[in-house]
Amino acid sequence: MNEYKILFTGMMGAGKTTAIGAVSETPPVVTDVVNTDNSHSKSHTTVGLDFGQLTLPNGDRVRLFGTPGQARFDFLWKILAKNALGLIILVDNSSADPLADLRVYLSGFEEELKQLPCVIGVGRLPTHPTPGLEDYLDELAARNLILPVLEVDVRQRADVVLLIDTLLAQLEANLYGV
Repeated sequence: MNEYKILFTGMMGAGKTTAIGAVSETPPVVTDVVNTDNSHSKSHTTVGLDFGQLTLPNGDRVRLFGTPGQARFDFLWKILAKNALGLIILVDNSSADPLADLRVYLSGFEEELKQLPCVIGVGRLPTHPTPGLEDYLDELAARNLILPVLEVDVRQRADVVLLIDTLLAQLEANLYGV
């Protein structure tokens, strides 16, 4: 049995804790505290990490880690990225400037993105259709990045599994030079 690590990241409220909870076989470990950041109406926020796990059909185990979303905890991003198999960036399309939110994580994980596969999951598109997925692809292209961008509802297990499957498919393609 092999064990792998996948990192979920994104702004506060993007859905990292919810996504991990949607697929974890065990109740996720969370380090939420009362939110004191007045820029967001969320009652609680992650200050350490979220953790869950998922067993693949072949018996391999995937450990799911979520970063804190606030930039003041960015020192943890690098720590949590160590030995990660890949990165899933979640973006809340209802935020004031979701493309700017994405830029924070593209910059924050710039070195890791040179080596790690990554998938972008965009939430709340049905209720907030602008920017569209093409706008995210344009943002990535401006940074010479070609990454999958998927619409996602982090409450739906199938959507989160699709993000993970897309990440694993990138790894397989890289492994076999496809």
